[in-house]
Amino acid sequence: MTLLVVSYLAGVLTIVSPCILPILPFVFARAGTSFLRGVLPMLAGMAVTFAAVATLAAVGGNWAVHANDVGRAAALVLLALFGLTLLSPSLAARVSAPAVALGDRLSRGVEDGGAGIGGSLLLGMATGLLWAPCAGPILGVILTGAALKGASVETTLLLAAYAAGAATSLGLAMLAGGRVLGLMKRALGVGERVRQGLGIAVLAGVAVIALGLDTTLLARLSYASTAGIEQSLLDRFGRTPSGEPSRLASAGATIVADGRTEPYRSSLPVEGTLPSLGGAVSWLNSAPLSAEALRGKVVLVDFWTYSCINCIRTLPYIRAWADKYKDQGLVVIGVHSPEFAFEKKLDNVKEAVRDFGITYPVAVDSDFNIWRAFGNNYWPALYVVDAEGRIRYHQFGEGGYARSERVIQDLLAEAAGKPRAEGALVAPRAAGIQAAPDLAGMGSRETYVGYEQATGFASPEGVGADRPRDYTPGAPRLNQWSLAGNWTVGAERAVLDTPDGGIVYRFSARDLNLVLGPGEASRPVRFRVSVDGAAPGADHGADVGPDGEGTVSETRLYQLVRQSGPVRERRFEIRFLDPGAEAYAFTFG
Repeated sequence: MTLLVVSYLAGVLTIVSPCILPILPFVFARAGTSFLRGVLPMLAGMAVTFAAVATLAAVGGNWAVHANDVGRAAALVLLALFGLTLLSPSLAARVSAPAVALGDRLSRGVEDGGAGIGGSLLLGMATGLLWAPCAGPILGVILTGAALKGASVETTLLLAAYAAGAATSLGLAMLAGGRVLGLMKRALGVGERVRQGLGIAVLAGVAVIALGLDTTLLARLSYASTAGIEQSLLDRFGRTPSGEPSRLASAGATIVADGRTEPYRSSLPVEGTLPSLGGAVSWLNSAPLSAEALRGKVVLVDFWTYSCINCIRTLPYIRAWADKYKDQGLVVIGVHSPEFAFEKKLDNVKEAVRDFGITYPVAVDSDFNIWRAFGNNYWPALYVVDAEGRIRYHQFGEGGYARSERVIQDLLAEAAGKPRAEGALVAPRAAGIQAAPDLAGMGSRETYVGYEQATGFASPEGVGADRPRDYTPGAPRLNQWSLAGNWTVGAERAVLDTPDGGIVYRFSARDLNLVLGPGEASRPVRFRVSVDGAAPGADHGADVGPDGEGTVSETRLYQLVRQSGPVRERRFEIRFLDPGAEAYAFTFG
C-alpha cells in the first residue's frame, strides 16, 4: 500500500518535469471540452494504456517491444492528423479526406465541447502509447522488479498508480487551461487562432516524440529536477521488496556533483542494524567477517558488481577511504552481487578484484544472501555502520562522495568519543574507465543486448530469440542499435556464430562502453571499432587503439570510445573478426 501511494505521488511530479512537455499539447487540446465526456475519458485512456503497455514491455520480451513500436507509429499518425485538423480542417480534408475524418471527429470538441466519450478515449489511448515519462528512481524500481519477477497484479497496479498520479496533475492543469482558453475566446474573439495554435503545438509534440527528443534531451533536462524528490520519497516511505536489483544509472538515480554544497546533519538517524554477513560463497582479501566481530569498528559496506560502470566509477573513492581511514577504525567491505551469469564465476571476480586494485575484504555474494539481508535494491549502494552496529547512512548510486566521507569522519569521531575535526576530503585521480562521467553531454543511457531487457533494437529482421539468425544493420536513429551478421540472441546476451559480424549503435555521450566476452571457448576475439565510418583516432577508448583494433580476451566491460572534443551524436560500429563474441550491455559516461 505504501509503494502504491509513493508511485502515485511520483506520477504527480511528472507535471513539473520538462520531458512531459511533448504530451501537453495533446492534453490541452481537450481543455475546452466537457470534463466528464472529453477530459476524463482521455486521461483514463492514457493511464490505462500506459499501465498495460509498460507492463508488457517490462515482462513480455522483445515481441512486446516491437508491438509497442507499431502502436507508437500508429499513434503518431493519428495525432498528426488530429493536429492537422486543428491547424486547418479544410486544408487537411483536401490532402486526405477519408483519413482526416477520424482526426476531425476527435477535434470537434475543442470548439463546442461536444466531443463524444469514444473519441476522447481513443485520443487518450494514443497519448498513452506515446507517453514515455523520464525514468525516475520510483518508476525504475517498478519496471526492474517487473522484469525480474514476471507479470503480476502488483506490477500493473503500481504502474497504474504512477499513471493515475500523472493524470491527476494533468487534469488539474487542464481545468485551469480550459478557463484560460475560454476567456481568450470570449474576450479577444480569437477562437480560430487558439485552435490553430493548438494544432501547431500538437504537430510540434509529434515531431519531438518521433525524433526521440522526449527521451534524450528533455529527459536530461529533467534528470535532476524530480529524481531527488522521488529518491526522498523512497527513503522516507520504504523500499520495494528485497531481491529487486536496480542499476541506478538506467533507473534514474540522483548523481550529485562533487562541487555542490550539501547540508550536514551532525546527528545521523538510525536506519537499522548491520545484518548477518553470512551466506557469501567466498571471501577475498580476508577471512569471513561477521557483524558481531565488527562491533567497535565503523563499517562501510559497498554493494557492487564488476561490469557495472556506475560501480566502477565509485571504486576510486572506496579505495581512497579504505586507505585513509583504516588506521582510525574504518573497515571497508565490498559485497560483490552479480548481475550477469558470468559475474558469478569466482575466478572472474578474483581477476576483477586484482585488476581494480582492491585490497579491502570482498564478500562474493553470488547467491544474493547478503543482498537480501540488507533489503538492498541497487548497484552501487553504500551503507555506513557505526561502532555499535547501527546503520546510520546510505547512498544509492554514484556521487554524494563529499557527504559520504563527512559521515565516515563523523562516525569515526563518535566512536573515539571526540568532536569531528574538519579534515580534508579525498580527491582520487581516476583515469580511463573509472573517470567520472560527463553528465552534461550524456544523451544515451544503459542499453541491454539480451532480449529480456533489450530496447531500441533497429535491425529490420527483428529478434529471433534463442536461435541463430542473419541480421542486417538497417539505419539506427539516436539511441537505437542493430546487429550485422549471424547472431544468436539470448535472454541476457547475443553470441556471434560466424566471423565478421558486428553491432551498430547511434549514441550521444563522451564515453561508450560495452560488456563483452570471448565466448565459452575462451579464445581471444579480435575486433575493429569505427566511429562515423572511420578509425576512432583521438576518440578511442582505453581498450582500443587509435586504429580501432582490439581484442576481447576476458568477460568484462570494455571502454571503446572516449570523445576527445565536444560531445556530439556519433555512429559507432564494432566488427568482430572471429566468431564467439558475446555482447551483454552498452553503458555511457
